[in-house]
Amino acid sequence: MGKRKRGRCVRKNTNSQIEANEVVQAPHSFVIHRGIPGGNALELTKDFRKVMEPYTASSLKERKKNTIKDFVSIAGPLHVSHLSIFSRTELGMYLKILRLPRGPTLTFKIHNFSLARDVVSSLKKQRVVEDAFKHSPLIVLNSFSGEGLQFKLMASMFQNMFPTINLTNVDLNTVRRCVLMSYNATTKLVDFRHYNIKIIPVGVSKGVKKVVQGKVPNLANCNDITEFFTKVGMLSESEVEDDPQNHVTLAQKIISRGNMEQGKSSIRLTELGPRLTLQLIKIEDGLLDGEVLYHDSIHKTDEEKIDIQEKRLAKQKLKEKRKKVQDANKKAKEQAKQDHKEKSLKGMKKDDTSEMTKKIPSSNEDGVPYEADDDAEYYRQDVGEEPDKDLFPVRSAIKRKFDAPYSQSKRPRLNDERGSRSDKQNGKFKKFTNKSRGENGRGFSKFNIRDQSNSPHKNKFNKGDSKRGGNSKFKKVDKTNSQNRDHRPIGGKFIRKSTKKTLNKSNKR
Repeated sequence: MGKRKRGRCVRKNTNSQIEANEVVQAPHSFVIHRGIPGGNALELTKDFRKVMEPYTASSLKERKKNTIKDFVSIAGPLHVSHLSIFSRTELGMYLKILRLPRGPTLTFKIHNFSLARDVVSSLKKQRVVEDAFKHSPLIVLNSFSGEGLQFKLMASMFQNMFPTINLTNVDLNTVRRCVLMSYNATTKLVDFRHYNIKIIPVGVSKGVKKVVQGKVPNLANCNDITEFFTKVGMLSESEVEDDPQNHVTLAQKIISRGNMEQGKSSIRLTELGPRLTLQLIKIEDGLLDGEVLYHDSIHKTDEEKIDIQEKRLAKQKLKEKRKKVQDANKKAKEQAKQDHKEKSLKGMKKDDTSEMTKKIPSSNEDGVPYEADDDAEYYRQDVGEEPDKDLFPVRSAIKRKFDAPYSQSKRPRLNDERGSRSDKQNGKFKKFTNKSRGENGRGFSKFNIRDQSNSPHKNKFNKGDSKRGGNSKFKKVDKTNSQNRDHRPIGGKFIRKSTKKTLNKSNKR
């Protein structure tokens, strides 16, 4: 069966389309890449989108013609608060984090990075849980308490990229991932790591833990079930390897087996990737074009900063002035267009009193009729010569009757030349002659064909041995004009007499 369509009331219901308050207030992000293609920039962008899930556009499709203004324009309706840009140049790769819609902008240089697939493949026990990406990660910052404006801006930017966690009503089952940002004061580098969180019960042997977690134990090397639980080598991994600092007391019940409320458990981290080593280059006030608040390598004096600020203000004022002029020109064009439209519609209306519909008067105010213009007379006065006859043809006012074209019959017969049967017998009948058809009425006078009786050529129309005789009263005339026909082939050569004879014989047959 086909998919059932939703009804009209369901489609128009506004309550079903309203998002939850938590989703609207949570920070959303766009992660894109720009610059020179290649260098695993696209794979790194996809891995960073995986870190920012679920409040990010994981399937965002971008093109070369898209600009930063395009993403900023749609950021408001989609509740996007941050824009991360991975750019690749000839000098290296950079990461720019923008706070929408007005900044600031942090620019980092990427010294080293490792993709998620490389990190996972290097682990002995690979653990990637897809359900962990249904909730946002926990952000952990280390050593960002130094003196300076850059430390406060970096800490606030990284914290606001992820949703805040309320410790009073947080659900521990939703905390499945964490992002660690560590700053090294000596090298001025920031290490970025992404981990998966796993909670394991403490104080339970390995055999008991397997039975509690629902795994089927292997009793092939044991004589009894008690030996499986009391064997010395079956101690828990957490009791042997884990540091006591990793042990915590759970305040809530965890879904995983063996972790009880108010019981001791151990926290284990499994790296998911990617790895990034970043260096802060500069901090700008606006979106990629504002005042530089901090720069790692370039330092300017107060006078230079004032000059730069004045130039920026002058440029901003000029931009606003041009925008006002453009708006005024746009309004003037729209008004002129509207006036032209109204004028056109007014002229299209049929008004008898308008000048367009007034008739031309045939006489002046005194009642004297206007005379028709004489073009020929004007020509004589201006040029001083008589015009040609065809230059100004005289049109008569009297209309001529339509004369149908004369169609001559095939054999016209005149009434005065017709005679009765008795006139024909008495010889009073006058022989019909037609100049256009020759004396006998059947000849081809305009082609100047000579008499066929004296022709040396014999054909079916001129036979001396005919029964009726060559000079018969009913002699036949060649209507096909075969005597004057050109017997040359297409090549243009004359046909020999022998070939002419063969042709005539074939025609006789």
